[in-house]
Amino acid sequence: MSITVYVPSDSCAVAMGADQVAAAISKQAQNRGLEINIVRNGSRGMYWLEPMVEVATAAGRVAFGPVQKSDVEGLFEADFLNGGAHPLNLGLTEELDYFKRQQRLTFARVGITDPISLDDYIKHDGYRGLKNALAMNSADIVKHVTDSGLRGRGGAAFPTGIKWNTVLNTPAEQKYIICNADEGDSGTFSDRMIMEGDPFVLVEGMTIAGLGVGATQGYIYLRVEYPHAEQTLNAAIAAAYEAGYLGDNILGSGHSFHLEVRIGAGAYVCGEETSLMESLEGKRGLVRFKPPLPAISGLFGKPTVVNNVISLASVPIILDKGGDYYRDFGMGRSRGTLPIQLSGNIKHPGLVESAFGLTLRELLYDFGGGSASGRPIRAVQVGGPLGSYMPESQFDTPLDYEAFSAIWAVLGHGGIVVFDDTVNMAEMARYSMEFCAAESCGKCTPCRIGSTRGTEVMDEIINGDNLSKNIPLLRDLCDTLLNGSLCALGGMTPYPVLSALNHFPEDFGDHDQANAA
Repeated sequence: MSITVYVPSDSCAVAMGADQVAAAISKQAQNRGLEINIVRNGSRGMYWLEPMVEVATAAGRVAFGPVQKSDVEGLFEADFLNGGAHPLNLGLTEELDYFKRQQRLTFARVGITDPISLDDYIKHDGYRGLKNALAMNSADIVKHVTDSGLRGRGGAAFPTGIKWNTVLNTPAEQKYIICNADEGDSGTFSDRMIMEGDPFVLVEGMTIAGLGVGATQGYIYLRVEYPHAEQTLNAAIAAAYEAGYLGDNILGSGHSFHLEVRIGAGAYVCGEETSLMESLEGKRGLVRFKPPLPAISGLFGKPTVVNNVISLASVPIILDKGGDYYRDFGMGRSRGTLPIQLSGNIKHPGLVESAFGLTLRELLYDFGGGSASGRPIRAVQVGGPLGSYMPESQFDTPLDYEAFSAIWAVLGHGGIVVFDDTVNMAEMARYSMEFCAAESCGKCTPCRIGSTRGTEVMDEIINGDNLSKNIPLLRDLCDTLLNGSLCALGGMTPYPVLSALNHFPEDFGDHDQANAA
């Protein structure tokens, strides 16, 4: 009887040697005359254990990790195919505390199924949402999404149902669905994990979106740095076309939806929806003025839904189980679950999907295990390179869009980068200005010039030059960026800069404010 062994094909696991481990397991089995079936699954999200190998047993999947090529022979000697005792044996995957305490809705299949097997996807409740959607009219589909309380997971947190309803009610011969897969924020990888580990859920979500608003063409705008995701997505799209889940007559329903992947050229600013559309149209990625909104005049001047990967990948379970089911998770106006990504100086980096309401402290210590260095955590940056730096005094803030907004912070895409007490926050503030200067599209003066001047002012502050003049000047520059920039790149650069200055003034040489605090 063949035994199934799971070795992740996730790019993080591959970077840690998963391909070599899979090859070594196959060779050892062949040499020993053992029949095994190796499945290259997605990652379970416990990245400190990668490559994490799983073996299907009668009791459930048993995990071993982190496994290196040199460990494979010893695993066979320990009878790991039957869950044998070994120093790398972690026990049943589903019982691991990090994993067991999560509430996985969007990531329900990631790490469990073969990412490019349509049969495996359907076996694990895939395409149930689409089949329900095919039996509804467009308005009912949009109502389910609206009732769920789903908000954009890309950073802006705009209600998804309102955006879809606008596109639905804007008459046009052609409408588009765009998936923003230009995941460029530091410390974020949930989009990549979905695209590499469960691409069909994104394909299904985009198809449902098309049915909901009357769009017949979709594009996944993928960052060039994700070659593994590109391969997996294209394989899934081809399989969906072949089985009738994409094309001119979806499952004989008379509805049409076509989908393709387009690759970006590496510009961070193309994560902004209007720059993205400019790039898709073959132009330089410059931010457009609003209005008009993309929902009314977007790609090629047509009504366009632009949603993040996680937003669209959350749609199938909403159409499968209903908007009320999804809305029952979360708190306040933040409904459903959020995939949090822990990285930086953290003992247990990885992905945690849970309902809104967890605190930063719970994430950092109960899931993350504290800093990797063992030193106190001094600050975390939440929401990417344009997110605020949050001190220890704010670690009890619950994950909730409004709770973060109340303390001048952003949840963004859910990335959390951790710093211990050796970090110099003035250097981090300088990096934020430098990042903005490097990534600015140049269309608006506050962002293009302000970030450059900001980097220069930060250099003077770090050198201790004329602080009584330069610190007020830095605040003034931030005010200009905040209120005068055309898009969020310039408009949010003040978040990390001012939060660092306000919470860690001693690193800027501002000892008067530090003593007052």
